[in-house]
Amino acid sequence: MSYRPSGHVARSTPRPGNRPHSETPRGALRRMPARTFLRSADGVLIDAVYKPAATGGDPSDLVFVVAHGFTAGADEAHVLRIARRFARYGAVVTFSFRGHGASGGRSTVGDREVLDLAAAVAWARGFGHARLVTVGFSMGGSVVLRHAALYGPDSTARTDAVVSVSAPARWYYRGTAPMRRLHWMVTRPEGRFVGRYGFRTRIHHLAWDPEPLSPVDAVPRIAPTPLLLVHGDRDGYFPLDHPRMLARAAGDHGELWLEPGMGHAEHASDEALLDRIGAWAVSKAG
Repeated sequence: MSYRPSGHVARSTPRPGNRPHSETPRGALRRMPARTFLRSADGVLIDAVYKPAATGGDPSDLVFVVAHGFTAGADEAHVLRIARRFARYGAVVTFSFRGHGASGGRSTVGDREVLDLAAAVAWARGFGHARLVTVGFSMGGSVVLRHAALYGPDSTARTDAVVSVSAPARWYYRGTAPMRRLHWMVTRPEGRFVGRYGFRTRIHHLAWDPEPLSPVDAVPRIAPTPLLLVHGDRDGYFPLDHPRMLARAAGDHGELWLEPGMGHAEHASDEALLDRIGAWAVSKAG
């Protein structure tokens, strides 16, 4: 397999029903929407979308890179809704993790997905934005934490601020019914069949080897990059010990918002919360 740097753009052939794919801007400032396939560092094609800020403004302003949850994707209605809301505060890049949507490969449920995010971040920086914030939900929330810990200030895939919504603190959690169903879908052949044809998510059959850095171990490595942790007190997947564990690991460096009445991830993030996250990103991302 040929390996290329994160953010490499592969030419694509438009398919019926697909929006046109464009080339990466190669450092030039672009204010027009764009869509393309990126190639992750391990060679997987990642479907990515760029939308300029709804208000126009200075091309060096903020860009959000949104990392979706498991079984979602760039064309899902709730991801599009989040992108539209963040576009009030800056440009937005959405993408589909491997094994999701039009992207290639198979999902590793948070492990190799850090390479997909790195490719999307490097591509977003190519549009000339001086400030960048990663925002992840559920599985994507764990990925943005690991990404910020692994890609330092000298990397083209670095981030200037991190927002993690409804993320787990530790791996292999099975303490709730939704997580037990998710583990069945990931670990059993019949579960992966349901994932592929019921949720349009292609899941890798191999276990992690080696086990990736856990979210709670990643958090202390993020400083001094600004960090916001958001979690609902009615999250049916991960109870409140998860965000509290992450907040303890962050210490004075991170902020924790425990949202009354909020459930899990993208579906539970209403416009008021997204506006607060957008305003936080504007104030913190450099």
